[in-house]
Amino acid sequence: MPFSNFVGNPETVHRLREMLARNRFPHAVVLSGAHGSGKYTLALMLARAMNCLEPPASDGLPDFCGRCSNCTRIAQAEDLDARFAEAVEVRENLRETDKKETRIFVQTHPDVLVIPPDPPQLMIKVDQVRHVIETIYYRPGEARERVYIFTDSAFMKEAANSLLKVLEEPPDFATIFLLTENPGELLPTIRSRSMTFALGALASAEIEALLAKRRPEWNPKQRALVARLSDGAVGRALSFDLDTYTAARSHALILLNSALRGSDHSELFKTTETYRPGADGREKTDVLLRTLYSLLEDMLFLQSGTAQLVRNTDILGELKKMADAADFAWIQRASEGLGEVERGMRRNLLRSLSLDAFATALERVP
Repeated sequence: MPFSNFVGNPETVHRLREMLARNRFPHAVVLSGAHGSGKYTLALMLARAMNCLEPPASDGLPDFCGRCSNCTRIAQAEDLDARFAEAVEVRENLRETDKKETRIFVQTHPDVLVIPPDPPQLMIKVDQVRHVIETIYYRPGEARERVYIFTDSAFMKEAANSLLKVLEEPPDFATIFLLTENPGELLPTIRSRSMTFALGALASAEIEALLAKRRPEWNPKQRALVARLSDGAVGRALSFDLDTYTAARSHALILLNSALRGSDHSELFKTTETYRPGADGREKTDVLLRTLYSLLEDMLFLQSGTAQLVRNTDILGELKKMADAADFAWIQRASEGLGEVERGMRRNLLRSLSLDAFATALERVP
């Protein structure tokens, strides 16, 4: 997949390729943007362009063939979720003593290392950065450039300070990518030693046009919904699980309507009973909470006279009825109630009871 297949942000991609062509590429690059904006995809593309064995001629700027041994091995890291799950499974199968000392990495090429947040805290830990320090000063064995990709900016304090030491004296043959949704989460001293590039959101019309090609099974109304819900992030749009979202939204509407109308709670209890303990239940609850926040936000847009910002446009009529039945104070209490449910999940409270309490508490508060 050459750079021409990267969707959106052509000016940023062009600038990065220009710097690569002039051998002026920074030793540390911060790629910022929303989840699904293409940060990881772009970092892997640049890693391949740096190390392609048969670079094609492409508008006078560096590109990659996608076929040579370096390109194909780097590309094996494209499915980050799958590679991350494999690394976690390998660690889980180790002896307890070894498990505690083993950190999570993704490496499909000997000179390209991907560093994801380490579970269960899901933060970049100092041992991960120490491994980078131990290897970064060795010249690459099979590539021209060593590449390190930190997929998140959630660094533990000691890890961030350790990374700073590398950025102060980087080797000429290594490049570090720092991916983040919010550059402000990185230490100012790290940002000052890096060059930041932001990947902006795409217009809904652009995403709808892309979805028409990539997801032809969706009708125009569904494509419009996904384009709005993805907030301009093309990766999020292409991987959007519409069935899961609509199922969660139907449950979210039951909770909100039950709270607004204060009617028979049998449908509410029947719905919340399906939110069971365990990893699957947690994921299902996470989707429900994100959907509830989305609906509450749409209700605020309608109340404030900015209906053009509503994302769940396919249920606009129902949203208007809910917005008319509520007021700003009620929506504020509902948002605070969702925060309580999230905190309860971290304390392993029973999810069905937490959701019941969320809906019924909104009835009792005047």
